[in-house]
Amino acid sequence: MAAEWEGKSRGTVLGYKIYIFFIKHLGLNASYFLLNFVVLYFCFFSIRSTKAIYRYLKNRQGYATLKSFFNVYRSYYRFGQTLIDKTAISVGFKDRFTYEFDGIEKIEKFLEQKRGGILLSAHVGNFEVAEFFLDDLNAVNNISLVTWDQEHQKIKEYMERVTSKSTIKFILINDDMSHIFEIHEAISNGELVCFTGDRYIEGSKYLEEIFMGATAQFPMGPYLLASKLKVPVLFVYVMKESKKHYHLYARSIEVKRGDAKGILKAYTQNLEWILQKYPLQWFNYFDFWNDNKGK
Repeated sequence: MAAEWEGKSRGTVLGYKIYIFFIKHLGLNASYFLLNFVVLYFCFFSIRSTKAIYRYLKNRQGYATLKSFFNVYRSYYRFGQTLIDKTAISVGFKDRFTYEFDGIEKIEKFLEQKRGGILLSAHVGNFEVAEFFLDDLNAVNNISLVTWDQEHQKIKEYMERVTSKSTIKFILINDDMSHIFEIHEAISNGELVCFTGDRYIEGSKYLEEIFMGATAQFPMGPYLLASKLKVPVLFVYVMKESKKHYHLYARSIEVKRGDAKGILKAYTQNLEWILQKYPLQWFNYFDFWNDNKGK
């Protein structure tokens, strides 16, 4: 599975410059219109990604062949919208969007208790815009996001120059395992540490679980930590519901010490529930279930 995900986003600095120009000078609608041409390119020239999302729609969501085919386009388009929205919000268009919280009191309670906690999210929806909405609750300064630092450096440098500086803290996964100490320090300080629990890098340890009717592999680290640390765990997602409206979900679970597999099972069940509501917002564009193995 992970062999097809290289831990970095596709795109060029020129592409980001074009979109920021459209957003700033022509508005979101023009940016969404331009997105149609970008999506067509990916449909026809990003073959592996297109095949992967087609199989997800057909094999996991149970769509008919023709419906799966047309919804590949819609999935790419929705993903592109979330990227545009994130950029638009970060350059000052936050007031163009509305949002609602479902379970936000759970996050607030964790922060009030100052015990620390773990948030488990996934590559669905648009969790990265959560920082702009949680900022209103003074929560974002107490959240650290664990991530791979494999974005294209030139894109990162450009985006940092033209967008508002992120207030969320990042803990970068390093080969020397120093990130483990940062995670423990953040939790000891009563902060929340957020992981995406649906991707791992080739060669790292993983757990297997039935997910949407087939066995899939998930990174072991987040579930192992969540089962060992005596802190509460939340599943969190931010989903795009309409053109300019987002919905944050937070769900708590009972954690049994040492039961990493139990946490993973609860995670996959909750993620299945989210994908039933938002089937086109599964943004893992690679062979997640090894459907192509042996073909």
